[in-house]
Parts: sequence; structure tokens; C-alpha cells
Amino acid sequence: MKGILGRKLGMTQVFTESGKLIPVTAIYVEKNVVTQVKTEEIDGYNAVQLGTVDKKEKNATKASIGHAKKAGTTPKRFLKELRGHTELNLGDEIYADTFAKGDYVDVTGTSKGKGYSGVIKRHNQQRGPMGHGSQYHRSVGSMGTLRAMRVLKGKKMPGQMGNETVTVQNLVVIDVDMENNVILVKGNVPGPKKSLVFIKKAVKKGEENQNVEDLISYLNNEETANVEETVAEETTEEVEENKESKA
Repeated sequence: MKGILGRKLGMTQVFTESGKLIPVTAIYVEKNVVTQVKTEEIDGYNAVQLGTVDKKEKNATKASIGHAKKAGTTPKRFLKELRGHTELNLGDEIYADTFAKGDYVDVTGTSKGKGYSGVIKRHNQQRGPMGHGSQYHRSVGSMGTLRAMRVLKGKKMPGQMGNETVTVQNLVVIDVDMENNVILVKGNVPGPKKSLVFIKKAVKKGEENQNVEDLISYLNNEETANVEETVAEETTEEVEENKESKA
């Protein structure tokens, strides 16, 4: 089982060499460290605990500091358990290259909180007539039957909307940028920008892999260097012209 923790940067779009546009979510993946290994003999199940984003020791508890030292690392701000058999050992480091282009993944995150919402927004119910005489506009409606004399369990009512753990399945990895530690995933991912997300191998797809076309890069290294040189020359000329005009 493969998995890694990351932060959602936001959405953008990329183009393939054939001209196809693909909407993608960029996920920034810092170094993940295996902070604990659980075995069936000791803990009753097999799993590894991953940690990411360093935390200052003055802000960490003694228990978390000791827990991290066993793995030879510093206290981590985010911890997540990955169940299943893995070949990872205590203290191993995981990077964005855990996944490759074309892999199917499931991404878990916390959805955006919408606050206390009514049934029309929360459950997509219809409103009543908006005329003054109807006296029924956006309220809940019938609360139950006469025989039960109570509100039945599962009744759709107003309440907290969003801020829930949501998993989007079978997303495709479009590209892995090791230089910037970014994974591009096709489609949208739950949560606001900079929120924590957990990427793991797709449960339903298994080892399946999709053929993904190469992406277009509009600027190669030589062109980028030429652009930087041109900008630097123009800036120097502007400075010299300003000096001459002042003189």
C-alpha cells in the first residue's frame, strides 16, 4: 500500500502534446517520515504512521518529542496512519516520486466548511411559494408522522454543512514534478488551499495504470535563460536613461 501526505496548492490547467486541456490540482508534497511501524503481532494490525511538516520542539509535547526521536527525526505537525502491508521501515523518508505518471489514486481531505445552513442549501430541497399568503417559504416542512409522535432518525434538517472528511476516488496522476515537489492530479480535491490532503493508491483500481500523454513545456532552459538576460539588459538600459535625464 502506497500513500503520502501533502498540501493542496490550488487548481490550474495543463496541455498535452496533442492539444488536450486537462484541469489539475497541484499538491505540494514535503518529505514524509515513517514515525512508527505497527505489526499484527503487537498492535493487532499492520500499518505505518507517516509524519510531515516539522514542528519546533518548544511547541511540542515531551511525548511527541520522544515519539519522533525513536524514528530519528523532529516532531511533526501532521501524522497519518497508512494501513496494510508495506516495505517501509522506521525512519524511512518518502518523497513525491512514490507515485508515477498515470497512477490511479484516492485523495482524502477535509471539505470547506459552509457554516450552519438550511435544508434548501444543505439537502437541495425545494422552497415553497414566495407569495405573502403561503406562509411557507424556506422552512423544513413536515417533521414526521402522527403515529411515531417523534422526529425519525435521519430526518434531513438544518445544521452544520461541510467541514467533513471526504475522499475522491480514482483520480489520475498527470505529472510528478520532483524539482518543485509537486504532484498534479486530474480533477478536483476536497478542501481549501493549503489544506492537508492524503494521497494513497486507489482501492478499486489496484495496480491499473493509465497512459498519460507528455505535457507541453512552453519554455525550455535555454529560452528561460535568454528571457532573463533580455529582462536584465532592458532594466540596465532604463536605469542609464533615467540617470541621463536627471543629469
